[in-house]
Amino acid sequence: MRRIPALLAVLVAVLALAVPAQAATGITASFSRTGTSGKFVVTNASTTALNGWSIKFDLPSGVTVSNVQNATTTQNGTRVTLTPAFYINNLPPGRNTEPYSPAFTLSAAADPTACTINNMACDGSGDPAPAPTGLTADYSVAGGTAKFIVRNHTTAAVNDWSIIFTLPNGVTVSNGQNGTVSQSGNQVTVTPAYYNKTVAAGGSTEPYSPTFSISSNVDPVTCRINNANCDGSADTPPSAPTGLASPTKTTRTVTLQWNASTPGSLPIAGYDVYNGSALAGSSTTTSTIITGLNPNTAYSFTVRAKDTKGTQSTPSPALSVTTNNPADDTTPPTAPGNLRATAKDAGSITLAWNASTDNRGVANYDVHVGTTVKMTVSGTTATVTGLAPSTSYTFTVRARDIYDNVSAPSNALTERTGDIVAGHAKVGYFVQWGIYGRQYFVRNLDTSGSAAKLTHLNYAFANIDPVNLTCLQGVTKGTTPNPQDPNQGDGAGDAEADYSRPMSAAQSVDGVADTGWEPLRGNFNQLKKLKAKHPHLKILISLGGWTYSKYFSPAAATDASRKKFVSSCIDTYIKGNLPTYNSAGGPGSAAGIFDGIDLDWEWPGAEGHAGNIVSPNDKVNNSLLIEEFRRQLDALGATTGKRYQLTAFTPADPAKMDAGWELARVGQSLDIFNVQGYDFHGAGSDNSWEPNRTGHQGNNHVDVDDPYSFHFSNEVAIQKYLDAGVSPRKLTIGLAFYGRGWQNVTDGGKRGEWQAAGGAAPGQFPEEAGTRGYSNLIASVPNCTIHHDTQAVATYCYTGNGGQWWSFDDTWSIQQKTAWLRGKGMLGAMIWEMSGDTSNGTLMSAVATGLP
Repeated sequence: MRRIPALLAVLVAVLALAVPAQAATGITASFSRTGTSGKFVVTNASTTALNGWSIKFDLPSGVTVSNVQNATTTQNGTRVTLTPAFYINNLPPGRNTEPYSPAFTLSAAADPTACTINNMACDGSGDPAPAPTGLTADYSVAGGTAKFIVRNHTTAAVNDWSIIFTLPNGVTVSNGQNGTVSQSGNQVTVTPAYYNKTVAAGGSTEPYSPTFSISSNVDPVTCRINNANCDGSADTPPSAPTGLASPTKTTRTVTLQWNASTPGSLPIAGYDVYNGSALAGSSTTTSTIITGLNPNTAYSFTVRAKDTKGTQSTPSPALSVTTNNPADDTTPPTAPGNLRATAKDAGSITLAWNASTDNRGVANYDVHVGTTVKMTVSGTTATVTGLAPSTSYTFTVRARDIYDNVSAPSNALTERTGDIVAGHAKVGYFVQWGIYGRQYFVRNLDTSGSAAKLTHLNYAFANIDPVNLTCLQGVTKGTTPNPQDPNQGDGAGDAEADYSRPMSAAQSVDGVADTGWEPLRGNFNQLKKLKAKHPHLKILISLGGWTYSKYFSPAAATDASRKKFVSSCIDTYIKGNLPTYNSAGGPGSAAGIFDGIDLDWEWPGAEGHAGNIVSPNDKVNNSLLIEEFRRQLDALGATTGKRYQLTAFTPADPAKMDAGWELARVGQSLDIFNVQGYDFHGAGSDNSWEPNRTGHQGNNHVDVDDPYSFHFSNEVAIQKYLDAGVSPRKLTIGLAFYGRGWQNVTDGGKRGEWQAAGGAAPGQFPEEAGTRGYSNLIASVPNCTIHHDTQAVATYCYTGNGGQWWSFDDTWSIQQKTAWLRGKGMLGAMIWEMSGDTSNGTLMSAVATGLP
């Protein structure tokens, strides 16, 4: 280890005692030069400590800085930023940086101009900028290596932080040290290592600041640390748009275009267009078409830029436009030709066509989906978004001239959107409460190999606030053990498991323990780590479930209640704005974890858990609720560039489908129908279900020996969806990674199938009679001989006359079911739930083998 010179050691010791304070006048940075050797001496002649500083200055074109001592520099063109070494970063009152002042070599003899220190003139004149009051992240780059020094300017320790910054297009980062760097497009996220998460009051991350390799020595375009500016400055809005013009107008539309604004503290999310003082439209690009105007009428338009927090710029200069008079021309354009698709994915189709001609000029084109105008564009291409996957749409295009004469339609084009996944979906549920008695953690998904095989992971469950009818988070309230208590789920939740409980190293995906002070802990933090390790995996929050579906009906009852409910769920889970609970949570704390929402309303228009609210309007309101989720998720996606997924847990019981599901209609909004596929029969933990007769809980085909009046099966359920017009590439069938069991079962010459029983068998847990996870079942029920009903495709085990009888899925039934659903052209399989599998993922491996 290199020794610190004695004088420097004294200086460091003095600086360590400095109390954070506001900067004051009397701060100077004096430059001196001998030939090409330059030096800055920074002096603090004020009465308060200078805690953190940097110098910015200009050099003549072509002059560069090198051989820097006691500091680091970055240079973009003629602009140089100098960041001090850690031992001179803090200056007590009356001190200067000697004998460790920053020095450097210039490529030519030249003096700096436009010199500032902490945004003050280097000569000490002018008003000082306020010293930072929170966290800052000082950036430097040289020789292809970049570094962030995080500094804490508060009087209390900060226990977690992350940096999000953007780079110019094409610049990439890699090889993170003392932290993790991840890049998506031109946005980079830096998260700390466990040993530098906490930054002491007045301290910094030195000497363990995060560094990384960068493909070009450039500064970030924007930089945020814990949702504040990296330099500690206040947020600034974007600049006002300029150059507002109208290249085309018709009798009822005006096409506007403008020059892009310069971002302020945050990236620009889009632009709002105003007609007078009224909002007329919004755009994520620098052009738009304003529709619905009156002919031969004058309008005044302005445009404001807005950043990702919604902060608007000042308005552009106003532009006056008068729409055309339709009496001046009555000749329509020719029809567009050769309408074709040039690209598509799960949620959009890109179209192109040959241009129309017109005697006065073509203004724009209306793109129709069926009979509805989906969008109006000025060119001969369009990307139609907001479509459902695995769905066919018919498109036509009509030209519109500048007097709103409309052409005949183009040729009709029918195209199908792509599937939500290539190959087959493998959807697993992870239960919030699994970390308790089951001791099943998010880490187990990784160590078992299951995470690598899944395409989707649904986190179960989120509840509905019984008073506000919003998504409920931030509470820990246990449910009563009585499953028939109608108020069992009222106000319940487990924020402790979700994002408060610290995980040990042995429970953590990356082997790094929580300190207990992070704003995101618990299962959510582990999901974040799992996603970083398996970036292909889509994670969805599942709303409702058997216990938490009571208040779906009133939440879906009106347009206002639907909008409120959906907005709250998106804000909490997709935007990640968790309520503060036990020092965890806060704005944006869970951002980026969830890729969509899974709706688990059990059941609209039909009975479910005791006490559930049911309305005859549930069926239509269920459709409207799903459509509202799709609408708001797409609106958010338009600003983030991401398509958020929307799935639902749906019934296998045809009666429940009829009572609560307009299947063809909701198929236009849902990405996946996860059809139940299990719990066809069971005794129930309180013997309230079918305690007196055994039965298959997930048979693929109707069992010819089934004595019940209605015969459940996967085949019956799936055919109902197909007959309603739901695409098979939107359908998964549920697999049971657990068993339903009875005791005191008579043989009846059928090894207990459909025979008399004496109630639920002892369960894996005392409160869960009649239920065992697969791994527990095969290990803990002695002498339970496995049998396969090859006609119905169902697995069961039986301990003998008067013993226990269990129905479940095993590798054989999974093999049979996956082969069957592949033959039906279905999307894949869903699993309830992952903790039932063995430690090495025996059942999940069978699913992956059956669904390549």
